[in-house]
Amino acid sequence: MRRGDPGERPHPEGGAGLAPAGPGARPRQGSGRQLTRRTGLRSRCDDGRGGRRTRAQEERVARRGGGVGPGLLRALIVVVLAGLLAACVNEPAPRVVAPPPTTTTAPAQPEPTTVTVGVESIGAGFNPHLLAHQSPVTTALETLVLPSVFRPDVDGTLRLDRTVATSARVTSTDPFTVSYELNVEASWTSNAPIAAEDFVYLWERMRSEPGTVDAAGYSLITDVRSRAGGKAVDVVFSRPYDHWQELFSGLLPAHILKDAPGSWTGALAGGLPASGGPFRVVTVDRARGEVVLARNDLYWATPAGLDRIVLRAVDDSTMVDELRSGDLDAALPEADPTVRQLLAALGPTVRTQDAPLPVVTGLGFRSDVGPLSDVRVRQAVAAMLDRDALRAQVAPGSSAADAFGLAPSETGYASTAPVGAPATPNPAEAQRLMLAAGYVRDAQGRWTVGGQPLEIVVAAAAERPQDVELAQAVAMQLTAGGITTTVLAPPAADLFAQPDVPATPPTTDPAAPGATVSATGSAPPTTSTRSRTTTRTTPPPTTTTPPTSGATSTTQAPPTGRVRADVMVLPRPVGGDVSARYASDYGCPVALPGGATAATSPTRFCFPALQSLLDGLVDGTAEPGTQAVVEKVLWAQLPVLPIYQQVSMVVSTTATDTSTGISPGPLRTGPLTGAQRWTAPPG
Repeated sequence: MRRGDPGERPHPEGGAGLAPAGPGARPRQGSGRQLTRRTGLRSRCDDGRGGRRTRAQEERVARRGGGVGPGLLRALIVVVLAGLLAACVNEPAPRVVAPPPTTTTAPAQPEPTTVTVGVESIGAGFNPHLLAHQSPVTTALETLVLPSVFRPDVDGTLRLDRTVATSARVTSTDPFTVSYELNVEASWTSNAPIAAEDFVYLWERMRSEPGTVDAAGYSLITDVRSRAGGKAVDVVFSRPYDHWQELFSGLLPAHILKDAPGSWTGALAGGLPASGGPFRVVTVDRARGEVVLARNDLYWATPAGLDRIVLRAVDDSTMVDELRSGDLDAALPEADPTVRQLLAALGPTVRTQDAPLPVVTGLGFRSDVGPLSDVRVRQAVAAMLDRDALRAQVAPGSSAADAFGLAPSETGYASTAPVGAPATPNPAEAQRLMLAAGYVRDAQGRWTVGGQPLEIVVAAAAERPQDVELAQAVAMQLTAGGITTTVLAPPAADLFAQPDVPATPPTTDPAAPGATVSATGSAPPTTSTRSRTTTRTTPPPTTTTPPTSGATSTTQAPPTGRVRADVMVLPRPVGGDVSARYASDYGCPVALPGGATAATSPTRFCFPALQSLLDGLVDGTAEPGTQAVVEKVLWAQLPVLPIYQQVSMVVSTTATDTSTGISPGPLRTGPLTGAQRWTAPPG
């Protein structure tokens, strides 16, 4: 039959088999699709070879044998079923085998390169322009964190710092004007530019705030003008000033500080809010006595070689132990026999270099009011004091200071002290002066006037332990001379800036250097364990009255509230222009526009006959020999009694020497000068 004849038709299910011809034939069930339905297996090869039969295949079967009988059909079904079972079984999905877990270890981060330096104290604050904040740590931060137009080189000569200013020169003599062109890349870590407003802020604060350092040059400025979007500055002076290069060091971020009340002192007590140098202040931890500096990654010039510098307060025993163990790379202890003996145990593993500090410690006499406003009483008090004994007791490694201008470590220094009092003690001269001033001794041996005993308050900044120790020693000598004394330890910010201070007792542990006890007749020890980091509160001080011969001393209630400090332990910064130093420390207040007056010295001393000499020194018009005359006048008027220049040591390990080359440095910038070029010691 041909395809399409009535005797042949496709299976009604469309399967591979053929339906039998004829009207009475019934179709067979057995297609691959039906098998799939019954078995639940899904075949992918219904024809035994992986696919369904085509119409052409069906026609070939019909031509070969025509119809298929029932028996043969059953046999065929069995064969097909067997083939399906053998060849068309479900293939399970391949099992997914998870790869073995891999452990990824992040590469270890290298330890930050660090140099750790031991210091005696981190100080009261970090404003380099305040007497209250003077310390080696403040000096280090000014050097490494704050921008300065000029900086001293290794021999102390001032050089223009071109990372801050590309040019600074006198552009006019009438009026005297200095013009600065600032580096356009110079900026604070707050992203604000270092600009004219920083000059304005420092000028305004230095001429108006009390207790500042070397303010005389700033008081000569009449205007600070901004150009080029703040990147050029013209500074106008009232008269020529030869030492203008001394100004505008340690610039402060005006955009942060200028509108914050009390920011001149308060905002800088806990750190520096922005950096304009190769390092920035990361943390100030007073509980641990630690200041951490980190590289300033926003610094526009050559980046610092170290990641960090750590300044850590340690006592002398700990210092030696940590130098030995390598926990300290260098240290800056006081240079006294006790420390030298401790360091000797380390042998040749460390090197020591003497490093004078940029400060002369003296006794400031309150000259405007009170008993010491009489120059005879000031001279008498000085004649009662043994300066050599004070120095040996409190700072045995220091250098004797016998001048008001230059410090012992400065080039050109020479003693200007007169023979006898007040340079050396002279009880007879002290008595003569007291009698001339109207004082007499009472039955108890006390100096009195109008029946009232002479009472003097001796004060030292609480944050400066050695100063407090010196105040105690001074009180004991004055007590022996017949003067009733009280020792107080107010905050430095009050002592050096305010006309009166809180009647705060000392709080330093008597077992530590800087130990103070009330002046009741027993002097503080001349040696100590020097554990400067330990303090405890002591009872309020008693006021000591001098005993009569063979009698015990008597005491009276100490003062309360706020009182005047008659004698203060005064750290006087040195280095730089000595002319401005004279005018700043001993000059009269300068009148400012609007009727205000410029900042005065803590002693509030003013001697009009001296002022013209000081002015001549500042503007360069003074006659030769003027400085010697100024020294004689100051010894006669005695606003301050100089005692000593403290000396520290730079102690470093061999490895630290190799990687840093640390040295005492210039007097004004200290041992951390150039620390941006240091590398970390190996190991």
